[in-house]
Amino acid sequence: MLNIHNTLTAKKEAFKPLQEGKVSMYVCGPTVYDLGHLGHGRSAVSFDIIRKYLVYKGYKVTYVSNYTDIDDKLIQRAELKKITVAELAAQIIPEYDRDYASLGIMKPDVQPKATEYVPQMIELIKDLEKKGFTYLLDDGVYFDVTKFKDYGKLSKQKLDKLKAGSRVAVKVGKKSPQDFVLWKLSKPGEPFWESPWGVGRPGWHIECSAMSKQILGVTFDIHGGGADLTFPHHECEIAQSEAANGAPFVNYWLHNGFIQINNEKMSKSLGNFFTLRDIFEKYDPQAVRLLFLQTHYRSPIDFSNEILDQAKNTLMRLHDFSRKIRAYKAAQDQNDTDEVIDEVLGTSKRNFEERMDDDFETSGGLAAWFDCMKALNKLLDEKKISAAGQKNVIDFMMKLDAVLGVLEPKEAMTINQAVADLIEKRNAARKAKDFKTSDQIRDELLKMGVQLEDTPEGTTWKKV
Repeated sequence: MLNIHNTLTAKKEAFKPLQEGKVSMYVCGPTVYDLGHLGHGRSAVSFDIIRKYLVYKGYKVTYVSNYTDIDDKLIQRAELKKITVAELAAQIIPEYDRDYASLGIMKPDVQPKATEYVPQMIELIKDLEKKGFTYLLDDGVYFDVTKFKDYGKLSKQKLDKLKAGSRVAVKVGKKSPQDFVLWKLSKPGEPFWESPWGVGRPGWHIECSAMSKQILGVTFDIHGGGADLTFPHHECEIAQSEAANGAPFVNYWLHNGFIQINNEKMSKSLGNFFTLRDIFEKYDPQAVRLLFLQTHYRSPIDFSNEILDQAKNTLMRLHDFSRKIRAYKAAQDQNDTDEVIDEVLGTSKRNFEERMDDDFETSGGLAAWFDCMKALNKLLDEKKISAAGQKNVIDFMMKLDAVLGVLEPKEAMTINQAVADLIEKRNAARKAKDFKTSDQIRDELLKMGVQLEDTPEGTTWKKV
């Protein structure tokens, strides 16, 4: 039974989707004014794992994650670059796609851009207006939070305890300091759309409510995002969606933890800010993904080069085992040992699922795989794995990796014909005891990024 920690109830709950066998899931994506940073990567990997484990469990998942391509930050950055907001978004979105692909993140089933759903946002605001939840000021349309009695239920805050200006800009004329803008009237030079209230653009919070409703419906199963979005963004989404639709918005709210540097939240103002591109210049993106998996998604990660180095070494162990089991050649059919293999894999599967069923505990899931690997290494060294057993191990390994995504991608497991010919030439030199030629070829291959390892079963290779 899968149990999920629900931010809304602040406890773990048995997961029961709205439709049997199907899961609807929406995750807040980035605002595309600059390159993605470690925090973006952590959130994207966390929900990629959650999505993939739901698929592993047999659910048909509809996964939606947006790009915010209209916002104050985009307008300011575009002005600095002397380009349009649309041009800036067109430059940055492919960079996110590239970085997320490097992290092994599966593309969403639907990836809406905010600017594509402005008509739906206007309709949602009109519904709120008809029901008396809005009022107009000189700069736009605002949501009156005092009209929504459950405001604060996600973040567990009382409206009268919230401080003006703590997270939301103070605006003269607002009925309550926490009232938020639904529609911003445009300033000269800003992008704008026609609306019943004048030309302008949507507020940030209304975007996700409109897009999720259009794609997934009034109520859906899972809404995710970083812990920093709990308030005000997700709190405001709940208020406007439930006020307009008269129905529950989301059944399960999931939030991933922060990235910390020396126990402080990563931020540009503190000068401890790292883009994904910065990290990828020094580390394999899979090592970064593995680093994220080694900590529960809701817990903070205290980032450092030291823990990335540890993740890199752990990744090498996984890749080495993958090559070892693939290169293994059973001396003969060892059917008498298949029962042992089945027991090892069965235990590992149970342990993996038990940990992952406990609110997607990836560190425990990885531990189950490493325990399995340890037992299998012993059987490999003793040549106690049959050809059939070898296939079962590889199949099991790939099934787990469809969730974890830390084994080498298929393209990394292949070499071109020139490299294959050199390896064959070196094997012939070794057989003829021409060690000088053998060593020369080894050094040549290493310069080409291919490292050889001679084992009792033959020569294996890996890219370095």
